[in-house]
Amino acid sequence: MNLPASLFGMAWHWGALALAAPVLYQVWRRAPLARLKEATQLNLLLGFAVSLALAWSLRAGIKPGLNLHLLGAMAAVLCLGPRLALLAMALALGAITLNGAADWQAWPLNFLLMAVAPVFVARAILRWVERHLPAHFFVFIFVVGFAGSAMTLVLQGVLASGVMVLAGAYEAGFLIDEYLPYFLLLGFSEAWLSGALITLMVVYRPEWVAAFDDHRYLLNK
Repeated sequence: MNLPASLFGMAWHWGALALAAPVLYQVWRRAPLARLKEATQLNLLLGFAVSLALAWSLRAGIKPGLNLHLLGAMAAVLCLGPRLALLAMALALGAITLNGAADWQAWPLNFLLMAVAPVFVARAILRWVERHLPAHFFVFIFVVGFAGSAMTLVLQGVLASGVMVLAGAYEAGFLIDEYLPYFLLLGFSEAWLSGALITLMVVYRPEWVAAFDDHRYLLNK
């Protein structure tokens, strides 16, 4: 969801900027930017940035800030890794802000809610699966790629709704009854599209999926 600046007071925007700035700094310092010297990896990152910008521009909604669109966070994390995924999502958010689909003043807040939070959730799901479930190809595809994508989108919707409630933009009861249920439906679309994308990449271009390890998921299986 692209939250308009008008829903939040200046304290929210300054606070979001104070949180987003060090995140961007750490991404710049610690992201494996050397990988982008390879044309394939650079094209993959830019491809994600463009695709996410298009997906985030195609949205439906009934009130300011209450729009629905695909997220793509899990797919970006699995293919690029969390830090490069943040970079791609920052570029995508910059693109939709540049074309007028989002407010520049709200960019830090949108970055935290649409990029940082879902990337953190997607990474946490991946790590949990790696620690607690069998290292199997179908676990990676169905639990991480499909179910993980849906869970990431739903949790991002819950978090963003909570922020709007805290800011006084909408009442919790209204969002629970009229907005959040749609995230369950959107989660199915996110699961199928992201899961299918990851499946195709793992089968035909496994080198494009940074989180996929042949030795872990295929060797001696």
